[in-house]
Amino acid sequence: MPALGADMRDGMLTEWLVAEGDHVNKGDSIAVIETNKGAIEMESYHTGTISRLLVQPMSTLPVGSILANIDLDAETDAGTISETPAPEQPSPQRQDKPQAAPAPAPDEIKAASARAHAITPLASPVVRAMARQQQLNLQGITGSGPFGAILLRDLNKAHQTQQGSDAETPAISPTTRTTDADANRRNQAAMRAAIGAAMEKSKREIPHYYLSHDVDLSAAQQWLSDQNAGRDPEDRLLLPALLIKTVATLLPHFPTLNGFYQNGSFEQAQAIHIGMVISLREGGLMVPAIHHADQLSLDDTMLALRDISLRSRTGRLRSSELTDATITMTNIGDRGCDSVFGVIYPPQVAILGFGRLRQSPQVKNNQIEICDTLTASLSADHRVSDGIIGAKFLYALSQQLQQPEQL
Repeated sequence: MPALGADMRDGMLTEWLVAEGDHVNKGDSIAVIETNKGAIEMESYHTGTISRLLVQPMSTLPVGSILANIDLDAETDAGTISETPAPEQPSPQRQDKPQAAPAPAPDEIKAASARAHAITPLASPVVRAMARQQQLNLQGITGSGPFGAILLRDLNKAHQTQQGSDAETPAISPTTRTTDADANRRNQAAMRAAIGAAMEKSKREIPHYYLSHDVDLSAAQQWLSDQNAGRDPEDRLLLPALLIKTVATLLPHFPTLNGFYQNGSFEQAQAIHIGMVISLREGGLMVPAIHHADQLSLDDTMLALRDISLRSRTGRLRSSELTDATITMTNIGDRGCDSVFGVIYPPQVAILGFGRLRQSPQVKNNQIEICDTLTASLSADHRVSDGIIGAKFLYALSQQLQQPEQL
């Protein structure tokens, strides 16, 4: 069972995407894991053949539990799929790993699944969200998945049936609404507790320092307006993509902000994977990474941002997107706050924050001008860098954003 976040303690294996005897490559999706943040596609950490699936779907297990065996290619011995990947970059979940737990017996799995099904239908967060949108009662749907789990195809069939039924028949009973509300409250409580535990650990163990700098974005806003002229709405470039591209361009010159502090020392990351804080509509956060952000064009960065935002809220993310970010960015957008100072996500060593875009007076050439202004902030680990490094980074960020055509 992989650790898909510093706040994850256990997860439910909801679906195998492979069978015994299947050959998989490193990075292939092999299973779906449900956490309190949604359904995540688990990727294979090795290339080889799946020799044995040890755990049945709908089993909840702690991080570190063994799920399956894989016979590795290239004349290597049989390996085990556990929480420890072999990525190019160190994973934020390497520290404080629990020991691998034995897989539960088949009878225990069936009993637990039966108890869970008696309380509420088995369905992933994606299925539940879709059911709410379509006003479908999960209690009345027969699932075709393992142990009767309701799949998306079952929803489509039920939706077609509902459209042909009496329009006056309520799709969701008050009891079902109450049950769903209680489940949402429990999920929210679990997510808040997990986020709180991770951030408490960060504030307790990491000596943060904080810096901020007001950036003149007048030139950047005009440049974006020119670039978007004539584009369809879905193809337009937004300010967050420009911020990501700028940060990714500068990080190679500030390596002590991009990496991990583990086992008493700093390890510089060899790639730039920028984790983006995504606010979920029902509350809580996810932080998927845009991989190799420094190698993407601005248009590709915009596409990647749209993709992970959509999949964070309505679809599946891949396990690597939640485990290998080398630095984090949080963007408050237009939510009325001028600045935001983030808490570092361990074992990363820095997080960048961007407040709302606003108009403010600035002095230029001894004249007062009204400019589009954005406050950029940096929270960094004092064990790895000093304030002068952070100040230089924010100044370079400001200068680069005033010359967006160079990106």
